Amino acid sequence: MFTRFYPTFVSKKIFIRILFLLFIILIMFSSYVHASIFDGNPEIVDKLNSAFEKIEDWMLKLATPAAAVAVAVGIFMKKFSFGDEERIRIAKKLIRGSLFSYAFILVLDLVLSAIQSLLK
Repeated sequence: MFTRFYPTFVSKKIFIRILFLLFIILIMFSSYVHASIFDGNPEIVDKLNSAFEKIEDWMLKLATPAAAVAVAVGIFMKKFSFGDEERIRIAKKLIRGSLFSYAFILVLDLVLSAIQSLLK
């Protein structure tokens, strides 16, 4: 039947952007959101903050062992590659990627704690 719901003179990207903009405007001027802006600490905000703190704690608790395992696997892969260039290259990528990812997680935690200390 109808394969598209937008007018033919508007491209699909523009149509999606217009819908997204209307959705944002609808949320911004919604009476519920507008009324809850001036509340002290709404319950949902407290729940979201505690959920994000729990996620951050779990992420930090799992990041160190995961990075250690990834580096160990990369080292063993490089050690037992027996001169295979492809395995050596994959092992180096694995080691480098895991170290960069772990460093990114630590820097992200540092930035988030700095922002949190500035807000309080």
